[in-house]
Amino acid sequence: MAHYLLLWFLASSYLHASVNSCIDEERRALLTFKEDVTDPSGRLSSWVGFDCCQWKGISCNNITGRVEMMNLQNAYMYTLSAFDGEWDEMEYSSLGGKVNPSLLSLKHLNYLDLSRNDFRGISIPEFFGQLKSLRYLNLSSASFGGEIPPHLGNLPNLNYLDLGEESDYSLLELPSENLNWLSRLSSLKYLNLKGLDLSNTGVNWLNVVNMLPFLVELHLSSCQIQSLPPPGNISLASLLILDVSFNDLKFPFPEWFFNLTNLRKLDLRGNSLSGPFPIEFESLKSLEHLDLSFNSLKGQVPKLRGSFCNLKILNLAQNQFDGGIQELLGGLSSCPNSVLESLDLSSNMLNSQLPASLGMLRNLKFLTLYNNNMNGSIPESLGQLSQLVHLDLSLNPWEGFLTESHFINLTRLKYFAVGRVDPNPILPIPLTFNVSYDWVPPFMLHKINIGYCKVGPAFGVWLQSQTKLLFVKLRATGISDSIPEDWFLKISSQAQYLDLSYNQIHGKLPLQLKFSYALILDLSHNQFHGPLPLWSGDNVVRFKLEMNSFSGPIPWNLDQKFPKLESLYLAENHLNGTIPPSICNMRNLLVLSLRSNQLSGEFPREWSLLPNILILDAAYNNLSGKLPSSMGASGSLFMLKMNNNNLEGEIPLSLENCTSLRNIDLGDNKFTGKIPSWIGLNASFVSILRLRSNFLSGHIPQELCNLENLHILDLALNSFSGTIPKCLNNVTALKVSYYSAYNIYLEYDQQTTVMKGRELQYNTSLMFVKSIDLSANNLEGEIPEEISSLVLLHNLNLSMNQLRGDIPLEIGKLVQLENLDLSHNQLSGQIPQSLSHLTFLSYLNLSYNNLSGRIPLGNQLQTLPESIYEGNPLLCGFPLSIACLEGGNPTTKDPKDNDNEDGHDELWFFVSMALGFIVGFWSVCGTLFLKKSWRHAYFQWFDAIKDKAMLRL
Repeated sequence: MAHYLLLWFLASSYLHASVNSCIDEERRALLTFKEDVTDPSGRLSSWVGFDCCQWKGISCNNITGRVEMMNLQNAYMYTLSAFDGEWDEMEYSSLGGKVNPSLLSLKHLNYLDLSRNDFRGISIPEFFGQLKSLRYLNLSSASFGGEIPPHLGNLPNLNYLDLGEESDYSLLELPSENLNWLSRLSSLKYLNLKGLDLSNTGVNWLNVVNMLPFLVELHLSSCQIQSLPPPGNISLASLLILDVSFNDLKFPFPEWFFNLTNLRKLDLRGNSLSGPFPIEFESLKSLEHLDLSFNSLKGQVPKLRGSFCNLKILNLAQNQFDGGIQELLGGLSSCPNSVLESLDLSSNMLNSQLPASLGMLRNLKFLTLYNNNMNGSIPESLGQLSQLVHLDLSLNPWEGFLTESHFINLTRLKYFAVGRVDPNPILPIPLTFNVSYDWVPPFMLHKINIGYCKVGPAFGVWLQSQTKLLFVKLRATGISDSIPEDWFLKISSQAQYLDLSYNQIHGKLPLQLKFSYALILDLSHNQFHGPLPLWSGDNVVRFKLEMNSFSGPIPWNLDQKFPKLESLYLAENHLNGTIPPSICNMRNLLVLSLRSNQLSGEFPREWSLLPNILILDAAYNNLSGKLPSSMGASGSLFMLKMNNNNLEGEIPLSLENCTSLRNIDLGDNKFTGKIPSWIGLNASFVSILRLRSNFLSGHIPQELCNLENLHILDLALNSFSGTIPKCLNNVTALKVSYYSAYNIYLEYDQQTTVMKGRELQYNTSLMFVKSIDLSANNLEGEIPEEISSLVLLHNLNLSMNQLRGDIPLEIGKLVQLENLDLSHNQLSGQIPQSLSHLTFLSYLNLSYNNLSGRIPLGNQLQTLPESIYEGNPLLCGFPLSIACLEGGNPTTKDPKDNDNEDGHDELWFFVSMALGFIVGFWSVCGTLFLKKSWRHAYFQWFDAIKDKAMLRL
């Protein structure tokens, strides 16, 4: 008996060994394949030894030991939102090289996946058409190129074929016979041709697809299809999923389309569909998923009456629907039991209140009304959506209160977003959270996004209870508390995004914290004080602590704390000491903002180590010495702001490498020398050039006239000599309105410009400011007539120079001019009558010149003070007390006699004032007299004002 048991044990051991060892011929075939493949990350490092069934990506039949599955899909996936590090990781883990025909030895291979790799445009091997056992073939996003081999049509057992491209382009092309080879794949159930150009195939693609009797799923996204083929004998009875997204389809659709009554999912997003929602869609009664987002549909949101009772997912985002959603909810409520799980109406023009009937959608898991104009209060019936996981109500002007009742049954909620994009004072009081301090909500969020709503002043228990947050945005929520330390420590260990900006949060921050997963840290615009925290984060790319009260030096080892940092914002604090040279070791740094601190010393010499820096703002500090000659060596600078320091020497020549410069502000320093000619030659895209209040000299270079994008030129308070360049009329941005490439960094930038004799700060409106300031120099000669062609100018200041000659006669063409200062020069002749055409003019100074003759009347000139003309003894007429003779010269008679001699100016002035009073009086009082309802409203308002005044007394 023992003998038989031993034989049975040996036989079973042999059988087990044979099952777990692959066929030797197939093992050699796989090794030959490996030799021709590039594998930078070592994904195929497990391909050693004799048992190839244990190799990564290889699966064998449990009985025969034959290789049946080869899954070499790259685990990293390309996405449009991927960070550079993620993209690099995907590239690094991609297989490439060649695909060896040795795979033909795998006779039983039925599953082959090479997707998401990078084969650098090589052709799909023709021998794939000989792998007769294949049922699954996935070559998507693997960068194969050339024509698709028609030999793929020789795979009779193929059920699944994916040749789609995830990126915005495809290297694959149709074979010369178009898609006819597809018709031979009679077993095909899944087909993805995403990214393949089908624009020239005519009706061919539809006829071919119609010959696939078992096709269940068809993906033709981004195939440049401009229209659906006309009616024909089309059945597609087995088709359940149709994706024709991101093409150029338009309504109307052919009749056969609405006969696809078995469709479960229809994806039409990103096409050119316009007009109202077609009623013909009601014939698609089996639809469970309908996506019409990113189109131009308009009118009322569709009612979706009883025909859509099977609908689980409805996406109508990024259209132009207006009105409300009452009809939609009413239509869904006509179903015995609505199964709707996802509703996306974001980025439309919805403008009504949210109806209480929302609470009837008891199966709803995903609801987003983001970026509409929905108003009023949010109904408490929201709290009845017990299945809700994702709720986004943000970027709507809600008002009223959110109470505990709004969340009473939301036990599964993971994502919550509400609020506006900015604190718009025109809109009603924003939404307010009216919950008790110690309220503990029934949910545990993973993401919270609240902006410009009133949550504070306290950091309530309901916020402290959310300890599993991965995404935290509490921007401008009125919190004026300190951050609970236990909560902050927990969040720092797990959060990927943290934004507590624009509050009044105070206190000191923990000095030592490690943000293991965070990408964004933003605690700017608060009231934190104490030293800068010595935090660290291996993945942090943006760190913002600006507009607080931090003091002390910048940590010397920031480069070690944040090795991947791209943006560092420390502006508007009380930091002192020097700029640590280690900042120059941050190889990924794009933005460095140190503005408005108390930093001193010289700028780091190691600046050339930063290869990608775009924005440098160290303005309003106490920096001294010369700018390093290495500055600009990388050539990447986009914006350079070093104004209001104590810097000296000449403008570095190395900056000529920065051909992408848009904003140069070196004003209020001690720079000497000339304006370098490379500004205008090499850096031809400069749109702001501010060098005011330095010790610069020489002539204004003609090369500045090459700056077509220039809209702010400020060279005031220097020692420039020579004449004003006549070629300034070549500056297109001062003549024609257009979008400048400079605006891509508008959200960062702010600029100080002197207008009306005082400094004005601009940020969001900076792109609209058009200014030339050449004041307080030694310029001579005449004001060029050509300057009158700069019709978009808002500010022109040429004061305190030695200019002579006449004011250009056509200066009235500068119709946008708000500020004009020509004072303290040697200008002569008469004031041009065209000045009276400047209806926006609010500041004018012509004092201390040699101007003569009658002062023009009209429009804004009559509202300006007399002092703007002083120091010109030969001027006459209103508003001066010196009357003009018939020839326009001033009279020498006593001003008291002006009424009897030549008082025409005053006469007409007072006549015009009288007429204006009469017209204004009867415009208001006449209307009140004739319209009874307005008269009652006016006197009610007047009584209310009177009562308030009496109460104050």
